[in-house]
Amino acid sequence: MRIIGVEMPGGSPVFIGTLLHGADPHRLAWEKGYRIVRPLSATGGAPDLTLTVQVGRHGRNSVLAAPRIRSMDPDLDLAVEAPPVVRQRLAAYGIVLSARGLLATQFSDHTAVPGMWGLPGGGIDPGESPSQALIREVAEETGQEPDISHLLDVQTDHWIGRSPARVVEDFHAVRIIYAASCSAPSDPIVNDSGGTTAAAEWVPLGRWAHVAWASGARALLDRHLRDLARILA
Repeated sequence: MRIIGVEMPGGSPVFIGTLLHGADPHRLAWEKGYRIVRPLSATGGAPDLTLTVQVGRHGRNSVLAAPRIRSMDPDLDLAVEAPPVVRQRLAAYGIVLSARGLLATQFSDHTAVPGMWGLPGGGIDPGESPSQALIREVAEETGQEPDISHLLDVQTDHWIGRSPARVVEDFHAVRIIYAASCSAPSDPIVNDSGGTTAAAEWVPLGRWAHVAWASGARALLDRHLRDLARILA
């Protein structure tokens, strides 16, 4: 995935970089002398996506600490395993709001965090745009039809662990996050049964903080939900 930094929407690029395995867009921009102000657009089809971000000069000499690779399986012994399969997964997720609350999905036993809750979304298929992927995934996981409002954030994670197929992976998750609404919310239904989604619910906004969120989803909600609730709900 390419990262293009501009100082104002529609402006000329001040840098163009490739998001290598394990890299983070914020660190990439920082090392080029900029901080990301906000994402502007995510275009193209996977795997040839382009993320354009608005940036500002940070004017500092400090270097961001190198991200650490987490282990998702404390019992994993890499000394006796085959070398991990290197995998970068581009995915799209949404903070989806309606009159019924916040749309949430529960992770199944096929994941490393069964029983915990996250945001609807998933992997971007080859040739698919991030927005197309989000609409498809929300329909598969919850049976809802979201209306995308705007690009909200980009989030990355890097770990070593076992995939649902029990393959040891050096896994780099790149998540493109959208704000979305649902004008005709219905009772959520998981249409993609047997996958990574066990259940789906509309969570009333008054009790979202009491839900057992996976760490990535919780960080996004802490950062964005209050503002989005005023705009979209």
